[in-house]
Amino acid sequence: MRLIAGLAMLLSALCLATGASAHATLVSTDPGDGSILALAPKSVQLRFNEAVTPTVVRVIDAAGTTRDDVTVRVAGNSIIVTLPDNLPRGTQVISYRVTSEDGHPVAGAMVFSIGAATGAVASESRAGSVNSLIWLARTGVYLGLLVGVGGAFFIFWIGRMPVGARLVSAALVAGLVSAVAALGLQGLDLLDLPPASLLTAAPWKAAAATSLFQSLLIAMLAMTAGIAALRSEGASRARVLSGFALVGVGLSLASSGHAATATPQWLTAPAVFLHGVGAAFWVGALAPLAAMAWRSAQPLLPALNRFSHAAILVVAMLVLTGLALAIVQLGSFGALIGSPYGIVLSIKLTLVAALLGLAALNRFRLTSALAINPQNTRPLRRSILAECVIACAVLAVVAGWRFTPPPRVLVAAAAPPLALHIHTGKAMFQVLVSPGRVGIDHFVLQLMDGEGTLLAAKEATLTLSLPERGIEPFERKAVLGADGYWSVRDVAIPFAGRWHLRIDALVTDFEKITLEDDLDVPER
Repeated sequence: MRLIAGLAMLLSALCLATGASAHATLVSTDPGDGSILALAPKSVQLRFNEAVTPTVVRVIDAAGTTRDDVTVRVAGNSIIVTLPDNLPRGTQVISYRVTSEDGHPVAGAMVFSIGAATGAVASESRAGSVNSLIWLARTGVYLGLLVGVGGAFFIFWIGRMPVGARLVSAALVAGLVSAVAALGLQGLDLLDLPPASLLTAAPWKAAAATSLFQSLLIAMLAMTAGIAALRSEGASRARVLSGFALVGVGLSLASSGHAATATPQWLTAPAVFLHGVGAAFWVGALAPLAAMAWRSAQPLLPALNRFSHAAILVVAMLVLTGLALAIVQLGSFGALIGSPYGIVLSIKLTLVAALLGLAALNRFRLTSALAINPQNTRPLRRSILAECVIACAVLAVVAGWRFTPPPRVLVAAAAPPLALHIHTGKAMFQVLVSPGRVGIDHFVLQLMDGEGTLLAAKEATLTLSLPERGIEPFERKAVLGADGYWSVRDVAIPFAGRWHLRIDALVTDFEKITLEDDLDVPER
């Protein structure tokens, strides 16, 4: 019992340590993606919708050379890449791979040209082979959690006899191996390394710094508890361990991933927890039931009756939590068929509908027929085996969500803020205006010196005017944030047009830096 209590405390601590996050998306770049510049910039800024951790940032110059004389630093939600002075004329590629707060790697590239565009391209990615292995490992983890842990729970709480224990044990072992592999493959994806690099420490260290590490650790503890339950001699101890393992399924799924880390956290995290526990209860019952049906109706009928009574509430919980998560993730009904995430969800829903149909057939027809003729288990056995096949297909489909950002992220990134870069030899000011149209806008100012380092200003003032409409200049004081950015909130922009923008940065009591430019504001 001390071991059980210790494991429970560890799971609780890991679950509580998980913070709210979302899938990172590149919002804007400076210089702009695809822009052609007369002179080489001193730095490139990649701004994301949330804080990210860079894992690999490569600069491939117009000659096709991967430069090792660049520096990368993080400033708030941005990554700033300081460029070398001797970039050749032509197209330069900035290839990046970062970790978002939900633990998933996000990769991409942007290009800009010096003088004229040329044919430089980024180096070939290894994502194809690694992604296939990641999908396979994720499927194995789900197999261990739902078939393995759920099966152990069924054996000791519903079936009440060790029929199907070998199948369940095999699923748990496969899940443990897959969880270890998934961690290493996460590191390969983060660092864009080949599979052979699994023999080095780098991918494991990179993966250990993500939220997936917490999720997989909880999953491995849950699966270990399931194995311990199967090997336990006492029925009471086995029931406690299998119950503990079932809770671990929900905690594991709720500690990382798209759905679990979406907002509002008070809804999504509990919904994922309940959805995971319910799925393990349902899917985990199939292998033991199939094994019972292969023997005789004597142990099968009581187990089916006990399972059916509980399954009604479980299915209701699965439907409600699944609906809530789908609404949060999709954002609109059109995304159900208009986005890769929605297509995966549509396939899953089709397979689940088939499962529900078979479950209804078992409950209302085949179970009654078996009660009349206990010797004829073949129809029910075939139906349960069909459920097993469809359930495995559901797990394989769900593993594909690892590669499909939810539409809520794409919608949030669809309308990036207006960006304006103003620079002289003495200073560089980056201005982001959100939402960047007529109405109430918010300004974020990044003030840097000529070397690209944050400017230590005492105060900053934003001044706007619209000469073509006769609107005279009006000032707004900026507020310095903890991330080093200055912000001006709730600025009314009543008309579309070419607004004149001026920023005054007071560096000392005797020195003020002023930069100004024009900003095109569109209609709503």
